[in-house]
Amino acid sequence: MMWQLASGNQHAGSDVIFVNGMNSVGHAWCKGCHEASQNGVALSFDSPVCLCILGVYFGSKKAMSGPQCCEHPPSLNPNSGSGHVEQLGGLSCYIAGSPHSKLAILLVSDIYGYEAPNFRKLADKVAAAGFYVVAPDFLYGDPYVPDKAERPLPVWIKDHGMDKGFEDTKPVIEALKSKGVSAIGAAGFCWGAKVVVELAKSGYIQAAVLLHPSFVSLDDIKGVKVPTAVLGAEIDQMSPPALVKQFEEILTAKPGVDGFVKIFPGVAHGWTVRYNAEDAGAVKCAEEAHQDMLGWFSKYVK
Repeated sequence: MMWQLASGNQHAGSDVIFVNGMNSVGHAWCKGCHEASQNGVALSFDSPVCLCILGVYFGSKKAMSGPQCCEHPPSLNPNSGSGHVEQLGGLSCYIAGSPHSKLAILLVSDIYGYEAPNFRKLADKVAAAGFYVVAPDFLYGDPYVPDKAERPLPVWIKDHGMDKGFEDTKPVIEALKSKGVSAIGAAGFCWGAKVVVELAKSGYIQAAVLLHPSFVSLDDIKGVKVPTAVLGAEIDQMSPPALVKQFEEILTAKPGVDGFVKIFPGVAHGWTVRYNAEDAGAVKCAEEAHQDMLGWFSKYVK
């Protein structure tokens, strides 16, 4: 359950407090849920949301607009990209590349969805490398809108859980296999990285790339079964460099699973798809990450 309390000047720099009450769990459930009950495991999707809320609402006035995962919202354009939209696995999907390719890449967007121009531009770039690219609308036409004061991120995300996103990938993957696709890679951005790491843990895909991930835990990385790359930002509240380095330690020590971790200096969360196209430096950093992603897929999706 969630309560919204008007707090006035009760807390400096904060006007709203969100409290999330977790049912049927005890003290320290957030840290220990993976060793606790099945209910605790199910609620593990909520725990990072709570941390996100605390970061937003006890921060500065500037942070009141949302955490880093909300910064630099794109101007959505349903007509962007050189591909097209069609139904696949019960979802509207942006499709790019040859339908005759046996190698597919699933792109899972951030909270702004699949109509973001930079996101579709990247899909086209991946398609140009020879892959059949599918970017589903896992948000069902309801991307996050920062200007909706009545529906801040903690409220919006309750309707768009990463667990639901993971379940929604399954019919899409089955549809790809029915088309003759023999190998699938998946890349997730921010919100989408949590969906993709679940795919990597399940073995539904052949390779994974997590770009400026949100809500991805150490236990998630410990559980991956396929080659996994993590591309992080130096300036990232959602996955700070210290956490990303722990991801690297886990992947390095993991037998039988290749891993790659890179922290990009001087860039912030979201830089791979929410860069300013007029900023040459930002474009260069984004393109470097894109090439790393393509290199990973070329190596393992074949």
